[in-house]
Amino acid sequence: MNPRHFLSFLDLSAEETRAVLHRAIELKRQLKAGEHHDDLLRGKTLGMIFEKSSTRTRVSFEVGMQQLGGNALFLSPRDTQLGRGEPIEDTARVLSRMVDCVMIRTYEHEKVELFARHSSVPVINGLTDLEHPAQLLADLQTFFEYRGDIRGKRVAWIGDGNNMCHSYMYAAHLLDFELMAACPEDYEPESSVLEATRDHVTVTRDAGEAAAGADLVVTDVWASMGQEQEKSARRQAFAGFFVDQALMDRAQPNALFMHCLPAHREEEVATDVLEGPQSVVWDEAENRLHAQKALMEFLVRAAG
Repeated sequence: MNPRHFLSFLDLSAEETRAVLHRAIELKRQLKAGEHHDDLLRGKTLGMIFEKSSTRTRVSFEVGMQQLGGNALFLSPRDTQLGRGEPIEDTARVLSRMVDCVMIRTYEHEKVELFARHSSVPVINGLTDLEHPAQLLADLQTFFEYRGDIRGKRVAWIGDGNNMCHSYMYAAHLLDFELMAACPEDYEPESSVLEATRDHVTVTRDAGEAAAGADLVVTDVWASMGQEQEKSARRQAFAGFFVDQALMDRAQPNALFMHCLPAHREEEVATDVLEGPQSVVWDEAENRLHAQKALMEFLVRAAG
């Protein structure tokens, strides 16, 4: 039987996604109540391959697996034969005979797809240049906790048409909400992603237009990891895409603000917004732990 993977936000159905989100909320409730769930994946092992460094991704997956009763192995390029040129296919075949699930955080999306094709266990995209679906689960869990189901709501994406934007676009298409993405010229989302989500996504150059009437406003850093050399050009291009209180005032009075972190205060977002009453970024960050536990439980159990 071929294992289920989570490489893209579209790899689960809408029904499965909602079930994972509700399970994440329940796992969080259990943990806060002191009800341990360390029998759910007891004896299982997660292999974590990092070609891109991380704080939240590593900690949330590693701690999450421990809380489920399993183990997690951190593997950097220095720790594997991938760093010495072993074909991805070979690493996938070998590693998946020894662990029960693999999480990969890398640059090229093609790498996780190739690994998954040759893996006998579930593979999770911990971030690629194309998508960041695990973060989207945490964002959605946070929205569900504060406002209920996101179906029919309006979300404003402000900034780069990057991997986070792509996952929001797929989420809008899958879960039936409206996404207004405000992106500067030459920094729009990938055309293939837009074509697949056009029924729920509009791209604009006007941040104020995107934020108007929004139930959720989301942004990200202007220069992601690997784009540091572009920082000066990007700062100039993104000058009109700063999330301050004036922009938040265009949204619904009870609109939430999210940022996947790390944030650059006074660059893409004002400090008083990031630290303000509409911001739920700390819950959003914590929910990486709970959403990923629910995802790992779903995938590993589905694999038998």
